[in-house]
Amino acid sequence: MNDKRDIAPEATAARVALWRALHVEVDAAPHVLEDRIGLELLAPNEDWRARGDMDPQFTRPFRASIVARARFIEDLVVEQAGHGLNQYVILGAGLDSFAQRRPEIASHLKIFEVDQPAPQTWKRQRLVELGFGVPDWLRFVPVDFEAGEAWRDKLVTAGFDSSKPAIVVSTGVSMYLTNEANAAALREVSSLASGSILAMTFLLPLELADPEVRPGLEMAEKGARASGTPFLSFFTPPDILALAREAGFAEVRHVSAADLTQRYFAGRSDGLRPPGNAEELLVAKT
Repeated sequence: MNDKRDIAPEATAARVALWRALHVEVDAAPHVLEDRIGLELLAPNEDWRARGDMDPQFTRPFRASIVARARFIEDLVVEQAGHGLNQYVILGAGLDSFAQRRPEIASHLKIFEVDQPAPQTWKRQRLVELGFGVPDWLRFVPVDFEAGEAWRDKLVTAGFDSSKPAIVVSTGVSMYLTNEANAAALREVSSLASGSILAMTFLLPLELADPEVRPGLEMAEKGARASGTPFLSFFTPPDILALAREAGFAEVRHVSAADLTQRYFAGRSDGLRPPGNAEELLVAKT
């Protein structure tokens, strides 16, 4: 692991990247997503698999959810790129690896990774060290969200064309924002050029989650609160759809765990699937 701990990725981003790698290591083929890039970037100690939050059985439904949402968004980006959209904005990019794993698609886009300055500096350095580099079509957009910096302004400075539509994604972020901040973010994206698409995850109220994952979610909620980054927002599907409509989106839809299961996990003999009523997706179009 990089010694500069003060600029290393946030624990949540690192955990997600390791779960994606764990899916390839411990789950049977076919894999929903083949991604070990985050593991390469992190270069953790050899005993990382022995961590409590990496237990193969305990993390099973959570890593299924993580790879399902990532695959869905990746398929959406590829589909929309085929329709001519060539601006891809990743809010809270963390250790996203689309640019490194899918250069045959990514190199025809302008990808804007928006994240906190310090972890982004670390990621850029690691990409260079590992030989991936940072091509011109991959734009790092450092934004200090805690200081209230406007990401739209920073996007334009980085080369974003406000007159053209874009694909905007936000995963694992909405629960850390207040309802008002989520509404403001939705309004911000809905004001982009006509034809823009947003895909974002949201967390349902914990009491609605499948029994198999409720204890884990409650543990995560307590841990987030203890670390000073509490879960602030939970939405039912009707609530998030209503919020998106109020924000000005012309089309909205909810992508449930059942939808993802049917699309990516059908026919599996091991029963791997994302849990119901936990973290699901909103897709909205301007």
